[in-house]
Amino acid sequence: MNTKFSRPKGFGEILDLTFSLSKSRFRDFFTILLIFMGPVYLLEALILLASGTSFFREVGPGDDWFTQVLNSFDETVVAEEIGFGGALGTMFVGLVGVLLFPVAEAAILIALNHIRKNEEYTISSVIKEAFTRFWPMLGSNILFGLIVFGLFFVSIMILVPVGIFGAIAVHIFGIILAIVLGLGLFVGTGYLLTRWGFYFGSVILDYESPGFSRSWHLSKKRGWVLFCLYIVFFLIISAISFAVEATFGIFMGNSVLLTVIVNLTTIFTTLLFAVGYGVMYLDARVRHDAEDLDEMIEGFNEPR
Repeated sequence: MNTKFSRPKGFGEILDLTFSLSKSRFRDFFTILLIFMGPVYLLEALILLASGTSFFREVGPGDDWFTQVLNSFDETVVAEEIGFGGALGTMFVGLVGVLLFPVAEAAILIALNHIRKNEEYTISSVIKEAFTRFWPMLGSNILFGLIVFGLFFVSIMILVPVGIFGAIAVHIFGIILAIVLGLGLFVGTGYLLTRWGFYFGSVILDYESPGFSRSWHLSKKRGWVLFCLYIVFFLIISAISFAVEATFGIFMGNSVLLTVIVNLTTIFTTLLFAVGYGVMYLDARVRHDAEDLDEMIEGFNEPR
């Protein structure tokens, strides 16, 4: 077994191993993602071109350059430009992405598991292995999506009435109460989703569907640490995406070329998150297996 995976890791060690693996195995992981995400993004670019969007520079209405660039990102203006057919094409691209992108992430997770066991692998072999878990993965993803929707719906149903009545009744204190309650609901929802979030790894590597119970046990005593890791990955990915889109968007507007650049950036950030998720999941397995072993030893040593 690879020594980097054989022992439990701390917060910083998980981040360090994530970036190390992303760098050393970049070609393999990027190729896997490109195989699945590349054709989808290419189709999106062709739909935008067919709908009349400029390839190099797209601007919206306005009297000055800055206003024109900003208006090019306005959803109403974009919807009018691409039309109904373009909107349907975009929806189709999104649906294909929902079906195929998880397969790419599963292939990366399988590749990481081979690296953990010091086993050789090929890109085609991990992709084939990922497809064998397609239907359990799809069903579990749908269930997790429903859970996410339910938690956010309940949070909104609690937050909106409290915010409205609080603001009417006690003004500034009601607003502060709504903000505090909103932060509490965000943290609580994030914690629950973190505890259930390892379902994906359970489905792919442990052959457990839907995997929520397994995920809850794996993340025991590590929920808050994992939640903070997710936040760190979110901040890193958001910073990279914002920097790229803002930098190129100033010169290109909402053009097809900007979409291509942003999509390539998305492939890169998806790689970082997929590797980070895999490292976190494999670390949780090491910790869980070690705890199970300790319990077995303690039970064996108990007097009978």
